[in-house]
Amino acid sequence: MSILVGHPRAPSSPQGNLEELTMPPELHSRPRLAPGCRLGENSQQRVLLMPERALRLNGPSLEIVERCDGQHTVEQIVRELQKIYSQAAPQKVEQDILGYLALLEERRALDFEL
Repeated sequence: MSILVGHPRAPSSPQGNLEELTMPPELHSRPRLAPGCRLGENSQQRVLLMPERALRLNGPSLEIVERCDGQHTVEQIVRELQKIYSQAAPQKVEQDILGYLALLEERRALDFEL
């Protein structure tokens, strides 16, 4: 069972072939919200506002996006969430976070600095 909730919509690319898949982010990279993306509130719920769409955030997805400030490395985000979600297998938490960050990057909601 995944610990993440609230996945963005699929991109509007013509075909979802394997060459278009985004590679998982490197642990030493520093994610930050892409230009035009920001955290906001909608009916007392946190949302990630992206051009032409919004993504409801709660639980782990909110915790991840709040740390995408260009200061935290991916590894720091993983370690912090492994502590918060200590009941889950650490490797599963890491896989879920890396997958979610890659998905947000694919949707152009995140940029990564090395």
